[in-house]
Amino acid sequence: MRLALAAVLAFFAFPAFAFELSGRFEQGGIALGRAAPGSAVRLDGRAVPVDSMGRFLLGFGQEAAAVAVLEVDGERRELAVAPRDWPVQRIDGLPPAKVTPDPAALVRIKAEAALIAERRAAISPESRFLGGLVAPADGPVSGVFGSRRILNGEPRAPHSGTDIAAPVGAPVRSVGDGVVTLAHPDMVFTGLTVMVDHGLGLQTVYAHLSRAEVSEGQRVAAGQVIGAVGASGRATGPHLHWGASWLDVRLDPETVMAVLAKK
Repeated sequence: MRLALAAVLAFFAFPAFAFELSGRFEQGGIALGRAAPGSAVRLDGRAVPVDSMGRFLLGFGQEAAAVAVLEVDGERRELAVAPRDWPVQRIDGLPPAKVTPDPAALVRIKAEAALIAERRAAISPESRFLGGLVAPADGPVSGVFGSRRILNGEPRAPHSGTDIAAPVGAPVRSVGDGVVTLAHPDMVFTGLTVMVDHGLGLQTVYAHLSRAEVSEGQRVAAGQVIGAVGASGRATGPHLHWGASWLDVRLDPETVMAVLAKK
């Protein structure tokens, strides 16, 4: 899969603060850090998961402020977070039910959001992503993270992932080593959905599947087939929607891939 963003890494070393950072310091971006083992790390006052070797991740949301404050063992550093321009995507001619959920669907949506939040809140201390990430499917990018969606003329939430155009039945792969945290047969928006935990708060989601080949709690390897492309849920056609998050922060999957891709 061709990446929409160049895989250019910026490396920062702060000897006075005894930690290192590398990655993409921008809205939707991710950075990999390392400090002394046992260090306490916080980002904007929030505790950051750290593994036994002192490694950690930092995620910056789509609306991240221009400056983030990183603290390592009480030492404070301000990080400049670059802004990005987000495209507008208009989709017209959709059935009304695909734009405005009915009351029964709203109840399900609320319950499903709570379930996803619960699974994201379980943080693994293992850095499973260090083996590198691979593309989840073969095909062109048909939808990008952060695009402002206008459905039948009505503004909706920005797109939370990357869409890859592919036919029904095409293989979907786990982007990295991990553990399956969710294998849901039918979510309102995302249909048959799988989530994989890669450690230190990094999780990926694979949506609109036609088939899942994994179960919750199962360990998977980078490149392992976990399902097949479909059009389940509120999809306008067959494709893979894949997303990435750090804790509860939505990230640009293509940026995550650029930073953590298998070498």
